[in-house]
Amino acid sequence: MAKLFVPRKRLNRKFILWLLKEERHESEGQHRQHSWWQVMCLTGVDYFSTLGYQPGIAALAAGALSPVATLILVLLTLFGALPIYRQVAAQSPQGEGSIAMLEHLLPWWQGKLFVLCLLGFVATDFIITITLSAADATAHIIENPLVPSFLHHQVIAITLVLIALLGTVFLRGFREAIGIAVFLVGVYLLLNLVVIIVGLYQIFNQPSLITDWQTTLFAQHQNPLLMLGVAALLFPKLALGLSGFETGVAVMPLVRGSSSDTQEQPEGRIHNTHKLLTTAALIMSFYLITSSLVTILLIPAAEFQSGGKASGRALAYLAHQYLGKGFGTIYDLSTISILWFAGASAMAGLLNIVPRYLPRYGMAPNWARATRPLVLVYTAIALGVTIIFKANVEAQGGAYATGVLVLITSAAFAVTLAAHRQRSKGGTIAFAIITLLFIYTTIVNIIERPEGIRIAGFFIAAIILTSLVSRVWRSTELRVERIEIDEAASDFITQESQGNIRLIAHRRNTGSAREYFLKEKEVREDHYLPPTDSILFLEIRVSDASEFEGIIRVKGEEVDGYRILRAESAAVPNAIAAILLHLRDQTGKIPHAYFGWAEGNPIQYLLRFILFGEGDIAVVTREVLRKAERNPERRPAIHVGG
Repeated sequence: MAKLFVPRKRLNRKFILWLLKEERHESEGQHRQHSWWQVMCLTGVDYFSTLGYQPGIAALAAGALSPVATLILVLLTLFGALPIYRQVAAQSPQGEGSIAMLEHLLPWWQGKLFVLCLLGFVATDFIITITLSAADATAHIIENPLVPSFLHHQVIAITLVLIALLGTVFLRGFREAIGIAVFLVGVYLLLNLVVIIVGLYQIFNQPSLITDWQTTLFAQHQNPLLMLGVAALLFPKLALGLSGFETGVAVMPLVRGSSSDTQEQPEGRIHNTHKLLTTAALIMSFYLITSSLVTILLIPAAEFQSGGKASGRALAYLAHQYLGKGFGTIYDLSTISILWFAGASAMAGLLNIVPRYLPRYGMAPNWARATRPLVLVYTAIALGVTIIFKANVEAQGGAYATGVLVLITSAAFAVTLAAHRQRSKGGTIAFAIITLLFIYTTIVNIIERPEGIRIAGFFIAAIILTSLVSRVWRSTELRVERIEIDEAASDFITQESQGNIRLIAHRRNTGSAREYFLKEKEVREDHYLPPTDSILFLEIRVSDASEFEGIIRVKGEEVDGYRILRAESAAVPNAIAAILLHLRDQTGKIPHAYFGWAEGNPIQYLLRFILFGEGDIAVVTREVLRKAERNPERRPAIHVGG
């Protein structure tokens, strides 16, 4: 019977290896590049797909004022978001985005926590993109007249299946296909253009529709100025139409530049990305205004309500109404496909964010380097969010808008600060005004749709908690990319390798010869080292304790005959351990390191190590060495006196 379990054990092992297998992504600068308009279609899968639900949400939020409020949205898109992200593209040409710009504004832990909070809003944006897009795809499925009626009561189930299938695609392995994106976007925009032209034709043949709309407007709002004021107040509810800019910058490495581009100054890529962002904004602005107009004039108000035939699918309603079931079904299939791919883009964005930020902070567990476990986590979260919101498109609009608006606001803030540092007075004032507008929009959206900030708060809390736990758990890793030793330090090491390699771990105060004399005298007395044995001093200065790993550059210096190895690192014990192992491998001898005994509360020292990279240096150094080198005979020796 025991033999029967062997294949099962092997199967389990293979499954775990498959699950934790790290995907090999193309390194920066090696991406296959494409024309800017092709990459625009890739970002447009997410951006343009909002036409599937944006007109309905706008009509539900603003009523007869929907076209006016949409016009304000378009103006802010063209004269607010677009200039902001053109600047972001110019300052982060490798696709780092606005978060990377802000990452450098605040040092130490406050900067890391700030980025973690922004990542929480990114997670909100992308997760809700997946759930909202799947919910809207479901709306298009069940409202199609060819679909059996029993499916009309399975909205949540269908949405869950779509999300699960999306997760399955990524478990099998996902490759972005520019060609598919170009096809989906081209067909979708063409079908929407047909629907809008037919809608405008219907309005042209029924002038009373415009008259009735104007009558309703002036009955509700007595003068145009009042209409603009109310529309401005309603604008935050329409903020979904601002999505896509962050994605447009993130895919910059895919944009083909010019032959004269360099890694440091890819001017051609920046220029083409500007064309990408501008063209996408102009196309979307046209569709937003025209779709808002035809839907509000041709669709009865009751149909926009939850459960109505135009709820979450206003343009699809018109496609079926004026072009028949056949064209309507083709339109539904196109919408479902592009919404499906919008979810794929969001999932790909999520999978790229963790490797870009958290591992550098030491704030991601080891399994987070593999794609498939993250896919399972994100899919489970998306399923939970769908159940909480009952797969309702309108109900998720606030959460989505919150994520979008916070990211755009952070980008506007980063660009404003950049303009200020460049001493551009006009640019600073202009971008500051745009930033204030987005701050206002974000605050209003949060007040009116608090579920968005709750979801974002959940993601922020989860990311921070997971990150801190991971940071503590991984704190005793070596945390070094590589060690670089200058010529003077190399000479010291060569001289020392003629005998026993002895290093005194020292925290420099004045750096005077007397300081080194007293420290050497203390160590020799504590450890009974003969005067004939030569020694080296090893000094590690903490650079930024919030960083997790980096390059250790060791410099050799001499003070009145005392030879000193000096370096900087985020954590003193980890750097000492890494240097000791490097000396062992370089010289073939086991180095000995000497420490003074630290007196005090061990909990306090633990916190000092985690937060400030110091603490009980000897104890932590030994633990780092124990984990890095399992063989005690090859492990550098740690001596503590006192």
